[in-house]
Amino acid sequence: MTMAETNHFPLGARLSVASLSKDPYPQLLELQHQEPISWIAELNMYYVLRHSDVEYILKDAEHFITGTESSLVYDTFGEHMMTVEGKQHQRYKGKVRKPFMPKFIRENIETEITCLVDSLIDGFQNKGQIELRSAFASRIPVQTMLQLFGLPQQDEKYLRCWYNDFERALANFQWDEAIRSKAKTSVEEFHQHLQQSIGHLREHPNASLLSSLANAPEAERLTDEEIRHNALIIFFGGISTVEALILNALYALSTHADVFERVRKDLSLLPKVLEETVRWAAPVQSATRHVVKDCEYGGVKFKKGDTVNCMLNAANRDPEVFSDANRFDIDRPDLRRHIGFATGGHSCLGSHLARAEARIALERLITRLPNCRMDPGRASAPEGYEFRQPLSLQLIWNH
Repeated sequence: MTMAETNHFPLGARLSVASLSKDPYPQLLELQHQEPISWIAELNMYYVLRHSDVEYILKDAEHFITGTESSLVYDTFGEHMMTVEGKQHQRYKGKVRKPFMPKFIRENIETEITCLVDSLIDGFQNKGQIELRSAFASRIPVQTMLQLFGLPQQDEKYLRCWYNDFERALANFQWDEAIRSKAKTSVEEFHQHLQQSIGHLREHPNASLLSSLANAPEAERLTDEEIRHNALIIFFGGISTVEALILNALYALSTHADVFERVRKDLSLLPKVLEETVRWAAPVQSATRHVVKDCEYGGVKFKKGDTVNCMLNAANRDPEVFSDANRFDIDRPDLRRHIGFATGGHSCLGSHLARAEARIALERLITRLPNCRMDPGRASAPEGYEFRQPLSLQLIWNH
């Protein structure tokens, strides 16, 4: 983009990643009012900020797609369900959809999640305080994914290291080569490890998702490469959202004592808490799309190859949709209009599983740790411009 074109977006030209990481909402609201589609010079991409515009672009697969050479998720993970469209997208997603449906989760997975959660709490229940991210929130989704795929829990240490490299790569809008290289090494290690597991499950099948994929009838089966690529994106998505959702929800409750008191007395409010957390403090801040055909929308002429970041965090605080949008309010009537799990063909496959994991995690923490809350003397607000959560959260309780 030329300097003259950049001058059309003066607010976007001043926006910095550092400021977005700390507190994006005042700046995004200003953009929403004055430059609802803006060119962000530091990131070399467009931001789309209004709820209606974000919805439109996420549903327009003719002009805006996820899988091009400019896509970080494609550059990091290659071809999989998030980087293809149409029949191939439906083929990939259809093969793995069943374990992520609400009925299957209730009947087959929730009991396992509860056991995993309680096992972790057993390890620190008598301490009175814990750094919750490392001891709990980061571990639940990894252990759940391993359970779902029929992999040993000992693999947790590998998944955690690989995941950290993947997260850095998917926020690497500056295309730092060192970050790309480290992520690609971790991707290769994941593929090698998973291929060994595929071979093992062909000889010793079980009821897991990976076993069902590896042992499907040959005419219907994905290739091993397709299995590995799609498993990888499921693993990543299943970890990033859940960890942040647990931490962000506890931060929100701990800074809204009246709401927390209501929830302690009535755990059936937790689904509302989680929906409002996704709206108010979106774990994943944006959904990136790439222009594949010149087009005009909202008065902006997009060119093939442009990158467009649909800002879920801004859309979820759009005052045109949500009244008193900056307030954490679990009773808001418009709560279900949030798009924290995106929308359109690439909406989050694991959204129901993420909700179940976070709900069970919070239920068991509140039930087993009397008066648990974030330590007010060591409060840590969510941060991050792409993936947003407290970097640490000190939980204390009566014991």
